[in-house]
Amino acid sequence: MPDHPSTTTLTSANNTAGFDLDAWLAYIEALHPKDIEMGLGRVAEVKQRLNLNTSFPIITVAGTNGKGSTCAMLEYIYHAAGYRVGTYSSPHFLRYSERVRVACEEISDADLIAAFQAVESARQSTQLTYFEYGTLAAMWHFAQAGLDVVILEVGLGGRLDAVNAFEPDCAVVTSVDLDHMEFLGNTRESIGAEKAGIFRANVPAICGDNLPPQSLIAHAQKVGADLRLIGRDFSFEHIAQTWHYQGKQGALKDLPMPALKGDFQLENASCVLTVIEALQASLPVSQAAIIKGLRSVSLRGRFQQVAQHPEVILDVAHNPHAAKSLAINLEQTASTGKTIAVFAMLADKDIAGVIQALSTKIDVWYVAEIKHARAASLSAISGLLLAQLPQAKIQTFESVTQAYHQACIDADENDRIIALGSFFTVAEVMRALHGDNQR
Repeated sequence: MPDHPSTTTLTSANNTAGFDLDAWLAYIEALHPKDIEMGLGRVAEVKQRLNLNTSFPIITVAGTNGKGSTCAMLEYIYHAAGYRVGTYSSPHFLRYSERVRVACEEISDADLIAAFQAVESARQSTQLTYFEYGTLAAMWHFAQAGLDVVILEVGLGGRLDAVNAFEPDCAVVTSVDLDHMEFLGNTRESIGAEKAGIFRANVPAICGDNLPPQSLIAHAQKVGADLRLIGRDFSFEHIAQTWHYQGKQGALKDLPMPALKGDFQLENASCVLTVIEALQASLPVSQAAIIKGLRSVSLRGRFQQVAQHPEVILDVAHNPHAAKSLAINLEQTASTGKTIAVFAMLADKDIAGVIQALSTKIDVWYVAEIKHARAASLSAISGLLLAQLPQAKIQTFESVTQAYHQACIDADENDRIIALGSFFTVAEVMRALHGDNQR
């Protein structure tokens, strides 16, 4: 990665003329003293100055887990139906442009810089966080791009997330579990209330959690949302290599399994089909497009196989709920050799819960430390591993890259290596695999 201008220069001069993308990203990161500052006021101010009165339908997706998969399936199905689709997601692995896509293609550096310039001209003295700045830039670009539909993935929570400054035509909460508790509360009820903040009066509000918090249901009722719950208003049935969907307006039978790995993806796919059903009058989609989208959808870092002999799998699982889903996938794709985990997490995550979920699926733990201010230390992760698994085989490494390279040396051709625990863990292995730069 090229050297960036110093933070002092960037924030004091406030002169972005001639910045390349790396300089822009460094500048944006330095604007606000906090990585995360919940609230919609700053985004609303700059949105108004940008005159971002969008005309395309917006689908907003929140959830502890499954929101990335849900956004990807919506993106590919609407694309297969012939619509010009914009998608905003986060975080990214190797390139910031992964976050902003039109017609399933990443935004160009030139278009991204133009969007940043537009936000910079409008923000005046408003201090935007990195995510707020990026959200406004994405929406400005979408407004210029002549889109038919836009899919927005919530960054954190829902009620006070920057994405929620834009009015949805349909809102989805995929699942509710314990994560980001320092911001959202330490119970499913408090977290459910935050995620339900994306619901609106008379707008379809879809929930794919099999045990939705009462707070989510109560908020939907309070605002008058058109709440649709999995198991009550829509459902699915898995039969052999196909599945059936049942919604309010009818059934779709003999659908292909989504290309994303895991039977649990049918819960996300059911939410997707409920969105399509709810918006069918304004955005009609044929069953043929649904089938094509389900078969072609892809999403990096979610049980993503990137090599064989030994098999290498990348999975961003960073909370117990996601780790349980990963454990199911590992069980269903059992290896004849041993399973080596390249394992690194952030300190503010439930590391013990992730270890517990995977305790019977991992043979050897290659523990590393993420290059991040919030990284969990080697001693902290190793201590938690030994506390739960006293007989665990553990090796420690200063970096994820070192751990991955050693795993490749030690693994036999029938073994498998699974890199997990964080987007940062997976991104570092991706860089080791491809030699790409992250920006």
